[in-house]
Amino acid sequence: MNRFAQLFTTLDQTTKTNAKVAALSDYFASAPDTDKLWTIALLSGRRPKRGVTTTLLREWAAEKAGIPLWLFEECYPIVGDLSETIALVLPPATGTSDKTLTQWLEVVRDIGQHDVETKKQIILSAWDSLPPIERFLFNKLITGGLRIGVSQKLMTRALARATQIEESTLAHRLMGDWTPDKTTFHDLILSENPEADASKPYPFYLAYQLEDLDALGPAADWRAEWKWDGIRGQLVIRTGQHFLWSRGEELITDRFPEFATLPDFVPDGTVFDGEILAWDHATDTPQSFNALQPRIGRKTVPKKLLKDAPAVLYAYDLLENDGQDLRDTSYDARRAKLETMIAALPKDAPIRLSATVPFADWPALAQLRETSRDRHAEGFMLKRGASPYLSGRKKGDWWKWKVDPLMIDAVMIYAQAGSGRRANLFTDFTFAVWNGNELVPFTKAYSGLTDTEFRKITAWVRKNTLQKFGPVRQVTPEHVFEIAFEGIQKSTRHKSGVALRFPRMSRWRHDKPLAEANTLDDLKEMLETYG
Repeated sequence: MNRFAQLFTTLDQTTKTNAKVAALSDYFASAPDTDKLWTIALLSGRRPKRGVTTTLLREWAAEKAGIPLWLFEECYPIVGDLSETIALVLPPATGTSDKTLTQWLEVVRDIGQHDVETKKQIILSAWDSLPPIERFLFNKLITGGLRIGVSQKLMTRALARATQIEESTLAHRLMGDWTPDKTTFHDLILSENPEADASKPYPFYLAYQLEDLDALGPAADWRAEWKWDGIRGQLVIRTGQHFLWSRGEELITDRFPEFATLPDFVPDGTVFDGEILAWDHATDTPQSFNALQPRIGRKTVPKKLLKDAPAVLYAYDLLENDGQDLRDTSYDARRAKLETMIAALPKDAPIRLSATVPFADWPALAQLRETSRDRHAEGFMLKRGASPYLSGRKKGDWWKWKVDPLMIDAVMIYAQAGSGRRANLFTDFTFAVWNGNELVPFTKAYSGLTDTEFRKITAWVRKNTLQKFGPVRQVTPEHVFEIAFEGIQKSTRHKSGVALRFPRMSRWRHDKPLAEANTLDDLKEMLETYG
């Protein structure tokens, strides 16, 4: 654990990329294989399930510190982090521990199977045997809240330096449904066995939002496709089976039973990249994201939902063909193979080809882009015809050219403090629109303002609180904010009857009086137009 704590401290104390890569590389070169495997898992989001509630941890920490629980709760928002608050209030450890990172994670993994009293003794014993930084990390592990300022890309770069294996090769090996309980460092990282995991997808190629169309150069070098609002996924067909992966590396095969027939007519060794969409088979067009949303998060899908929102994979790239990795070939070459393959499939197969959009020049495409919302599309994806399929978010060859967001002016009526470095600031707000003389809440937002603006609104909230409801403060209706969002849909869970997709604060409307904020009728009109 000490070695991992030293690594964490080094990473936490620098913002320099090269320093972080060097520290990780040194760690991967010297740490035990089991600790290296767990570190890779933690940095790629694979954490043990939480086996102890934070409520119990608060109570035990206050008891161990000899302070009333209310005093602990007052300390928490000042510190801004539960794990750090616990580490700070506890008395110094009276013992020591030589457990490795792996051994502590085994404690974290197994603690959920014990009764409450046994859990308490395990936690108290751990706190009493660890120095402050290791105690803090243990708290982070037990709460599932460990976040280290290192992207998976940087971690992969450091691992490549330590093992002398190509970064792109490692990125692929780290994909898939693995955990430290299912594999070893050797099998995951050092093994060259291509059959190690038949389900393994490829790292996704992610695009940046386009800011400057003129920087792209000649339009003839580019291909355009409509950007649909669905679930990005890779469909892997190997060993006579199919595997569906989301962009977040979540295996979602069972949630979309429509794809179970594809191995019957798609050759082994095929990997599609595309968008999972709810499909209207009568018109052979995509439905809106609202139709797909009820299927997200479900382990099983009822028959009615399968009928109302049948899914297809809207394929726009072919990453593997006959077991051959095509990512280094050009987009145009991959596209030609994709078109040939999909043309040979039965008409009722749950897969469609993402059509390219012909255009003569950029002004013509810009004019067509203005029709995006009418098609339930978000804009265009622009891809250079000569581009390979890269790994991660890269600038240059792939861009998303989305339409401008929808906007509405709303009144802030509730405020709540943030967490982490913003624990002392009010950053989470509830907004309302007018319904006659009443303000009706309709959305929450917590991003879009600068730190200076957050500090300014925080000072105002503290002076203008009407009531407190736990961490939430009701404030005097006074400030109007412009709320940007990507979509709107009906909602039975909200008093307003609507829910927004990706709401954020785009502007603090100092120029707008309270009475000129938008109304519930304005929202309903948007719902009729764009919902």
